[in-house]
Amino acid sequence: MDPLLLLKALILGVVEGLTEFLPISSTGHLILAGDLLDFNDDRGKLFEIVIQSGAILAVCWEYRERIGRTFSRLGRDRMANRLILNLGIAFLPLAILGLAFGKAIKAHLFAPVPVAIAFIVGAFVILWAEKRDHRIRIYSVDELRPLDALKLGLAQACALIPGTSRSGATIIGGLLFGLSRKAATEFSFFLAIPTLSIATVYQLYKERALLSIDDLGMWIAGFIAAFVSAFFCVRWLLRYISSHDFTIFAWYRIAFGIVVLATWQLGLVDWTAG
Repeated sequence: MDPLLLLKALILGVVEGLTEFLPISSTGHLILAGDLLDFNDDRGKLFEIVIQSGAILAVCWEYRERIGRTFSRLGRDRMANRLILNLGIAFLPLAILGLAFGKAIKAHLFAPVPVAIAFIVGAFVILWAEKRDHRIRIYSVDELRPLDALKLGLAQACALIPGTSRSGATIIGGLLFGLSRKAATEFSFFLAIPTLSIATVYQLYKERALLSIDDLGMWIAGFIAAFVSAFFCVRWLLRYISSHDFTIFAWYRIAFGIVVLATWQLGLVDWTAG
């Protein structure tokens, strides 16, 4: 394999793993990183889809006991049934809106400048949400009702706009709807499993003409990098939210967005996708 291509695969894998579950937008980072690495063609877009599965596996491994217990008790246990039902309900808004508007969004918003703007706008939403009084009524994922799941699903659907952040929209939406930080964060993890899995399979089917055995080594490298970085990121985030809020991520988003816009405006970086 081309060593340079392998390095790009590793870098993008780490970017995917570190950003997928933080409220800073993995899609936005991958668009920007892919543009900088000159790996934003159809082959690069397919690669980004493939490495999502590494991040998904990291969450599945971290919560393997809970997932195994849920499926083993499905149909016999009220809590297990409720969790699966809630995940199904929460997944629907993104699926429906994605099918309806996905092509238009990709055609107009999957570019560095719109992503940078979304970074900054999303940051102010986080800052606003954190300044509000948090009236917690749901402390555990098991306490969620179907209506709560629908609200979280609608929040997640905002992430169709690249740069918004799927996890960020779900978590901040959860805080606004009365979930504790832990409950909102864990539900965003659980919701990522069906959301990213179905999206990955769907996109791989659509882009099956681009699949090539010659890219297997690149995919494996990116998959492993995404898995390892996502695994440590998930564990770190669970520790972090026990004593911190999400304000630091908002300031990161603002700084990152300003840098992208400034380098674009000054011509310091050739953001060709924008």
